[in-house]
Amino acid sequence: MTFIDLFALALFLVLWIVFSWLTGGAKILSRPSLTQAMAERRREWIHNSLTRDLKMIDTQILAGLQNGTAFFASTSIFAIGGCFALLGATEQVDTVFRDLPFITYSGRSGFEFKVIGLTAIFGYAFFKFGWSYRLFNYCTILFGTLPMTENAKKNPQETQRIAERVIRMNIIAAKQFNAGLRAIFLSIGYLGWFVSPYVFVGTSIIIFFVLVRRQFFSDARLALMTDTAP
Repeated sequence: MTFIDLFALALFLVLWIVFSWLTGGAKILSRPSLTQAMAERRREWIHNSLTRDLKMIDTQILAGLQNGTAFFASTSIFAIGGCFALLGATEQVDTVFRDLPFITYSGRSGFEFKVIGLTAIFGYAFFKFGWSYRLFNYCTILFGTLPMTENAKKNPQETQRIAERVIRMNIIAAKQFNAGLRAIFLSIGYLGWFVSPYVFVGTSIIIFFVLVRRQFFSDARLALMTDTAP
């Protein structure tokens, strides 16, 4: 691997860390991210559920969150399988890459290293999605401990304590899901490395700014803010 390959990989990891930090708690121009705004909407949802005894709507929402997480976990497994299949076809890929124009081919060992890195990204995503699925399952159980409306009015302090427990579990589960989804998005930029390290740098920066725009300057974020019309 050349210096530019190492630089591109280091830049990719730095952008990943910076984006995780930005969406996790930092603010750009005093603007909370889309993820942070959604955490507050989750809190509103749980508090609103305390006002109704029939919670079929809430259980459907929780089931939808679990199903979405399971889908991405399964997708990550398929992607990992595809990466291992690609490793098994290294000789064929080696032959193809040598004849392709505008491709900076780093040899068989370099190609295998890149595929292993891509496999690690999808493996990380799978574990995040798997843990998120488990936490959403716990959240469903905790949601069942919420008292009925009449009992909630009799003991508001205890009700608030139980509700906060559900909220925290839901937000943590969503955080793990977002971490897995972030890995999937960033893997698109990683694919540029198979073309050349310069393309890798470019695709990583492009994906980073696209994700930052969606988190801090998108219509979806505006739709969540109470003080701004979408």
